[in-house]
Amino acid sequence: MSKLKTKSLEILGTRGVPAAHGGFETFAEHFALHLVKEGWSVTVYCQEKGRGEIYESQWNGVNRVHIPVEKEGAFGTVTFDWLSTRHAAKSPSLKLVLGYNTAIFNVLFRLKGIPHLINMDGLEWKRDKWNVAEKAWLWTNERLGCWFGNHLIADHPQIAKHLETRVNADKITMIPYGSHLVADACVEPIKIMGLKSGGYSVVIARPEPENSIFEIVKAFSAKSRGHKLVVLGSFDPDKNKYHADVLSSASEEVLFPGAIYDSNTLKSLRFYCRLYIHGHTVGGTNPSLVEALGAGSAVLAHDNRFNRWVAGDGAAFFSTEDDCATKLQNLLSDDKTISMMKSFSAERYKSLFTWESVLEDYTTLSERWLP
Repeated sequence: MSKLKTKSLEILGTRGVPAAHGGFETFAEHFALHLVKEGWSVTVYCQEKGRGEIYESQWNGVNRVHIPVEKEGAFGTVTFDWLSTRHAAKSPSLKLVLGYNTAIFNVLFRLKGIPHLINMDGLEWKRDKWNVAEKAWLWTNERLGCWFGNHLIADHPQIAKHLETRVNADKITMIPYGSHLVADACVEPIKIMGLKSGGYSVVIARPEPENSIFEIVKAFSAKSRGHKLVVLGSFDPDKNKYHADVLSSASEEVLFPGAIYDSNTLKSLRFYCRLYIHGHTVGGTNPSLVEALGAGSAVLAHDNRFNRWVAGDGAAFFSTEDDCATKLQNLLSDDKTISMMKSFSAERYKSLFTWESVLEDYTTLSERWLP
């Protein structure tokens, strides 16, 4: 039984609510609103650009602590995390920290005897985008998070298995990411983009090597498809050689509309696509892939242990550029298989990734650790 009169939770590690973009922000919004409905007192720490004093506000029953930070990028995030942790350490409430990138600061909670749960995210230190020093920082903080956290949350069985090399299995709970069911979607957003239902496939990912964007685009562009490939993301070919390589490898059937964050447009793109192509090679349960399952998209994913578990046996998988080209050739002309894949995605979503089940699991775990 909690010693506090009201069940209370403080959420750290995100940019804040309401969510503008990002998986952690979206989860924080859903979980905070869920707990408020259950009678909890919920606080979410929010990063603001600029300078000034820390201030608070209310949003749909959620208490928000706004922390202005002048610096941008990684240094600004580290500064925000430190200020958030220091502020949160003044309260005995249970903490939920999303991510381990600055887990070294969580020693404050340990020293004060404040229980805190850490969502250990993916294998950040393995990502190619980081230099040696950044990888060392992330690797070290993953270790520290395992030590300092009272309990760890893994969003994928393989992440849980990895964490078991650091701590005992009973210190880990596996809870995946969630998504809403998309049973229907407005067709207008894809019409505006010049697209037709089933007449395009889509890639939604940051344009980075580990997401296989180049391989997917080149495989698709190897021949005329009579089909469109829509690749979302911000490309800057003048400053980024990888971006330039992706763009130069694309045929006229590949569209680059830029980064799109509007939820209705994204729902439409997933719902009406022939294939949702997922090239991520590193990480746990990817939010965008889960959202594709929720929209009943037929999934063609990079073949690795992370994607295999999330997408399940009803998806198609590729391992190389040539393999991707072959799979595209077959799936773009096989309506029966596409229909079966769509049905499987919907069932996979219902069995593992509904927000209802995910939020209930988080609530149950949080109640166990109330001070």
